[in-house]
Amino acid sequence: MQLCFATNNEHKLTEIRQLVGERFTILSLNDLGHIGDIPEDFITMDENSLQKARFIYDNYDINCFADDSGLEVQVLGGEPGVFSARYAGPQKNNEHNIDKLLEGLKTFENRKAQFRCVITLVLGGNHHQFKGIVNGMITNRRAGGKGFGYDPVFIPNGFYKTFAEMSSKEKNSISHRGNAVGKLVEFLNNLESKPTIK
Repeated sequence: MQLCFATNNEHKLTEIRQLVGERFTILSLNDLGHIGDIPEDFITMDENSLQKARFIYDNYDINCFADDSGLEVQVLGGEPGVFSARYAGPQKNNEHNIDKLLEGLKTFENRKAQFRCVITLVLGGNHHQFKGIVNGMITNRRAGGKGFGYDPVFIPNGFYKTFAEMSSKEKNSISHRGNAVGKLVEFLNNLESKPTIK
């Protein structure tokens, strides 16, 4: 089964391919010849995820899924949320985003946060959404050199190390994206017939 994952983010693409396994061939936007960003005009992850998947399906006529995910920090009113990648500006610099986050939390004892992911699959013109959440806390400083985004400052509940200190297998087994992708794969595996899947 061939599906497009609406991203050119190599970190996300690697994670998704590891999570999905060999039964599905996952194409990137680059594989379709699409360079650059795709529209994200909304202020919720649900809407942005649907917009991205629908854009690729409508323009390239291929079954597609897209994710929108973000870090939501309790004392910051859910920030950075849908703006996680652009928290410190449109340049989407991970280090600057983390710097801004840590600076904003300097005076707070409450470090509770959650990663949330929404995946929208557009299959044969119909869409389906799958969601995942992982709760945890923000550290005072970076730790670990793996992962991407806010991984060096996020410790999931029940653990004593950040996502960036975990192997990809360990992280994927508990992450927000891993949770959502698991639901996506279960849905695809349980389809009784697949006449619309290319």
